[in-house]
Amino acid sequence: MESRVNYFGNALAGKVLKHINSAGKVVADSTLPAAIQELVKIRASQINGCGFCTDMHIKDAAHAGETAQRLHLVAVWREATVFTEAERAALEVAEQGTRIADAAGGVSDEAWANAAKHFDEDQLVALISLLGVINAYNRINVINQQPAGDYQPGQFG
Repeated sequence: MESRVNYFGNALAGKVLKHINSAGKVVADSTLPAAIQELVKIRASQINGCGFCTDMHIKDAAHAGETAQRLHLVAVWREATVFTEAERAALEVAEQGTRIADAAGGVSDEAWANAAKHFDEDQLVALISLLGVINAYNRINVINQQPAGDYQPGQFG
């Protein structure tokens, strides 16, 4: 599989990515725990069928110390006992926020209230923003058919 265009080598794409990356950096530097950020990015990428982002974020999470067991269970987090209540709340918001077209009301009041039990307002803003950023990246890479598998942790940083 080859990408449709060399998105990472295109000057216009570079300008777009600069702004998306800036937003991503603000979120990364927020008080939303880094492990939760990676879990959310992995789950949204799985839902969107973005192999490139799924590969990247699983490798980044493993490099940061996440266990293989937890990474293997992200896709089935509801049935897994290895996630905290805060992680489960974030993953629920991630799923509902990613599946907006499938869920008539977007994120349910119940899912939001549960997340609000675990995260302060800045962390909730970070979670919303993180979902916007990762969903943008997923769409770019899926539309471009960006191949997965070759990413190395820290490759873009």
